[in-house]
Amino acid sequence: MSISVNQITKSYQQQKALDAISFDIKEGEIVGFLGPNGAGKSTMMKILTTYLPATEGVAKVNNLDVTTHQKEVQQHIGYLPEHNPLYLEMYVREYLSFNSKIYKVTTTRIEEVIELTGLSPEANKKIGQLSKGFRQRIGLACALLHDPKVLILDEPTTGLDPNQLVEIRELIKSVGKEKTVFLSTHIMQEVEAMCDRVIIINKGKIVADQKLTELRGEQKQVIEVEFDYRIEEAFFKKIPNLKEVKNLVGFVYQLTFDTTNDMRPAIFDFANENDLKLLQLKRQNKNLESLFRELTSS
Repeated sequence: MSISVNQITKSYQQQKALDAISFDIKEGEIVGFLGPNGAGKSTMMKILTTYLPATEGVAKVNNLDVTTHQKEVQQHIGYLPEHNPLYLEMYVREYLSFNSKIYKVTTTRIEEVIELTGLSPEANKKIGQLSKGFRQRIGLACALLHDPKVLILDEPTTGLDPNQLVEIRELIKSVGKEKTVFLSTHIMQEVEAMCDRVIIINKGKIVADQKLTELRGEQKQVIEVEFDYRIEEAFFKKIPNLKEVKNLVGFVYQLTFDTTNDMRPAIFDFANENDLKLLQLKRQNKNLESLFRELTSS
């Protein structure tokens, strides 16, 4: 396993930031780590990068214990923290050269990561002159300098505009073809676009751990429908595969079905057979954002 977490707990006095969580990440996976603010995401990442010790449990990176083999673990990990630390007065190539001395990498490798992260046009500029998107590229380039097997990225797309989001997303997907990537983000669409799997954490506990393909296969079908007058919820039971009815407002209802088949024709037939007028009929498949709200709302 590239990353193995077994019963990790992190306590601050009486408060548990992480409460006996466990998961494994295979080599080559891109895994999204989601949770509301304060759920424990950054704490878990800091433990994996050896920055923080766990109170209990065992965490390993490439079979190396993060507590007993700190220096070796650091050599296997490329880390981009949430607040990307940069020296704004330094030039891009100068900054990467400065960091390369820590890992004792060659000048050739510096040029490779500049090319890989699309920094070539900006390599001779001061970091302070660059946009947030290019600064994130510099952070990724720095994390990749020593060619680590595992990348840990804490909120890598925070503060980026839509164009920059697409650029960084494609860069992470490209890098993820050869490395294990463990990333946290608040942007659900980014997880759906980049990741193979999602782990959702709430109040220090894992509440979901699924592959995106499985999640999509399990998605419920939700249809919003409006009629010309109020209908008793029991009356809707005539529609097949109906799991739940919710009156949203006025004559607008949210119907949830436990099938992936399009149920709009069945609703149309239901309205026709019962002399109802359809004012609107809108399909809304549940997505990752819906699941996230459902699991972290309590």
